[in-house]
Amino acid sequence: MFAKGQTVIQYMEGLAPKHVAMEGDKIGLQLGTLQKEITGILVALDVNEEVVDEAIAKGANLIVAHHAIIYRPLAQLQVDTPMGKVYEKLIKNDIAVYISHTNLDITEGGMNDWMAEELGIEVTGSIEDLHSDQLYKLVVFVPKEQADSVRAAILDAGAGHIGNYSHCSFNIEGSGTFKPDELANPYIGQAGKLEQVQEVRIETMVPHSIKNKVVAAMLKAHPYEEVAYDLYAMELKGRTLGLGRVGKLSDPVDLATLVERVKHKFDVPTVRVVGDMNRVIKKAAVLGGSGGGYWKKALRCGADVLVTGDIDYHTAQDAYMAGITLIDPGHNAEKLMKPRVAAFLAQKLEKDKYSTPVYASTINTEPFRFV
Repeated sequence: MFAKGQTVIQYMEGLAPKHVAMEGDKIGLQLGTLQKEITGILVALDVNEEVVDEAIAKGANLIVAHHAIIYRPLAQLQVDTPMGKVYEKLIKNDIAVYISHTNLDITEGGMNDWMAEELGIEVTGSIEDLHSDQLYKLVVFVPKEQADSVRAAILDAGAGHIGNYSHCSFNIEGSGTFKPDELANPYIGQAGKLEQVQEVRIETMVPHSIKNKVVAAMLKAHPYEEVAYDLYAMELKGRTLGLGRVGKLSDPVDLATLVERVKHKFDVPTVRVVGDMNRVIKKAAVLGGSGGGYWKKALRCGADVLVTGDIDYHTAQDAYMAGITLIDPGHNAEKLMKPRVAAFLAQKLEKDKYSTPVYASTINTEPFRFV
């Protein structure tokens, strides 16, 4: 059984929620429809004609890409232009294109965490914080006999995370009262009769990003026809997400060694480097894509080096004089997202018993040639 398009996108937005994207970023469905069965998924960094041909050859009717194919409103759609041919081929072959860009960069367990992991950076924070997840206190009253199952449903849905601890809750036993009216269909008790039931008050914390999911799981598991629960905002903030990642290297190395690691891990033939190759690097920052403009913030975070793409000449000069080293592996280094997103989607589909295949694109979309 093939997965529906909306099902696949629910998986993607579980990994990279749309609300964490940078304002104005061109993400989401950019071409085609998701109201269909997905016969195959191709995960790509960029979408060009070669990538579309690859999707056709593999029978994929959905491309999940990192970089948008439509950056600004189209005044016309001429199919005799290079990009117009790509749009035409996508439409004629009923291939949808879905974009996950800065939301995939920013999200926990996304692009910048992958880059940091590859380089051996023990992440302690972001280069620039953008989002703090609002925390809510969820309180629900459950018959004592069903408390364990309802609590498990709530916590398994993601509630109750405090730092490095999961499944955190507080529980108090007490007595609940209610009187069902003549229209009620009570789980316990009789219409018109006041009931007194031994209940457990379960309290836990829920981030805004999964609030609806947790409440739905609670309601599904709860035996009562009308569930008594409270949900209120807390002053305490949850996890913070932002651009880039910064942290200590698991083992300090000189810049020359880190350069070779970047080339190997990001599969790039060359990099551009600013700084003394003998300098010992203890703390590093990474930012996928074009992050040269964030070198000052990386420096304020205490980073000895910033690894990012598309650094311009004057930025390099300024950073050199300020004392931070730079490694530029190019924008195409972000291709490391292809196997990881493909593996994530394949795992989700297999778990839910869908037969939709997922492929990581093998097309090299690097526009530069190194000679």
